[in-house]
Amino acid sequence: MPDSFACLSALAKPLIVFFCSALILTFAGNVSAQTISVRDDEGSQIILQKPAGKILSLAPALTELLFSIDAGDRIHGVVEFSNFPEAALAIPVVGSHDRLDMERILQIDPELILAWGSGSPRSSVARLKEMGYQVFMAEAQSLQDIPPLLERLGKLTGKESTANLVATNFKNRYTRLQTEYSNKEKVSTFYQIWNAPVISVGGDELINNIMELCGAENIFADIQLKAPKISEESVLARNPTAIVASGADEQRPQWLDDWKSWSNLTAVTEDNLFFVPPDLVMRPTLRALDGADMLCRQIDSAR
Repeated sequence: MPDSFACLSALAKPLIVFFCSALILTFAGNVSAQTISVRDDEGSQIILQKPAGKILSLAPALTELLFSIDAGDRIHGVVEFSNFPEAALAIPVVGSHDRLDMERILQIDPELILAWGSGSPRSSVARLKEMGYQVFMAEAQSLQDIPPLLERLGKLTGKESTANLVATNFKNRYTRLQTEYSNKEKVSTFYQIWNAPVISVGGDELINNIMELCGAENIFADIQLKAPKISEESVLARNPTAIVASGADEQRPQWLDDWKSWSNLTAVTEDNLFFVPPDLVMRPTLRALDGADMLCRQIDSAR
């Protein structure tokens, strides 16, 4: 009988080792499968062990995008002007585009920080990285950049299915606008952001991308600056068929009508002075297509 037990014991040990090894490998595989790895727009790899549950959003557009994929409840801090949707107004403000309240951020202790490459204070963001925080840098410069950004945000927040659906709907709507307007006659257009000084948009900018979609030919597309200062004389020299203003808020700026003093300007003689709310064309969000749709219809009326 002892010999029989010894025999069984000898057989059991390899089996135990085998099953334990299998369990360890299975567990390790599950842990690996749960690890989230996403590359941001500056080429850095963001690695999370689980979907981010406490997020800091350092750009109004990123706040808006998170809400659009049902991840707004994960945001524990935002910057100034994070005003859409309305629920974003209730989130604590931790700074602005040029200054962050580092003490407040440390109190929040976010699992993930979302920053904008050209719109977040670089020194503060660099410091947060040095302190070990996971910082995802975004820089969407065109309508086509928005769907992949949505998909990555979905992966970081565990909202992949929702984000993928939202991204697909965005792409489909973009395609419909492209099909409707891409082959139409180009309209020479001056886009004005501000009046004192006169500020326009250059070729490397979201608004310029929206203008191209609508067949609006930006008269200052040759300037590779996002918001170049322009003289009135240069606008008169290029004599646009349409002038579009966005201004500072949801109201049509009064200074748009200042161009009426130039009676020989084609945009004036043909009454092609238009307005688009700034948040619809200055933020790379779902609403950018609302701005595009509005602008496309205006440019179409100028043809």
